[in-house]
Amino acid sequence: MTLRLSCVWGRGPWASLVLLALSAVLAIGAHAAQAHAAQAHAAQAQPENSAGKMLPDVPLNGGSLQRDPLRGIVINRTMTVLGWDFYTDFSAVWRSLYPDSEFTLNVAERPTAKYGSEIWVIYRDRPLFHTFLSPARSRVRGIAKQAVEAVHQGITQLEEQRRLYTDRDLAPEEF
Repeated sequence: MTLRLSCVWGRGPWASLVLLALSAVLAIGAHAAQAHAAQAHAAQAQPENSAGKMLPDVPLNGGSLQRDPLRGIVINRTMTVLGWDFYTDFSAVWRSLYPDSEFTLNVAERPTAKYGSEIWVIYRDRPLFHTFLSPARSRVRGIAKQAVEAVHQGITQLEEQRRLYTDRDLAPEEF
């Protein structure tokens, strides 16, 4: 932005002094406007609680391998329509039976020409359910229900084992 000013008093020492003062005022005003905009942007970015009050900035902790930031989701790693049907049925049954679940699950698929699709349900890098789905899509819902029961039972056993068994030589992730 360019600003063109003409001085009423003509040329002389006062004209340059007026122009200098005016440019200083404009620069200070522009700086104040930028600071106000940055402050307003920071206020918008800061989270609020349900009462509308600003939440304090909490420093992030180092975290651990035991806490999953995306807990409670079922990840779809299927490729075919048959795999998608299994995933949607499995996740629907899982969400209806365990709505407050904090376990992150992967549903993975490997399509095969001979056997249909090979399906795994994986928790913490351990397959808890494994099956072959034939191309007949009518049986998928029943298999998904069986998978939910097997996976929940497997998670319960793994979590119980993880809480009871501690070894100083072996880390929780087996490293």
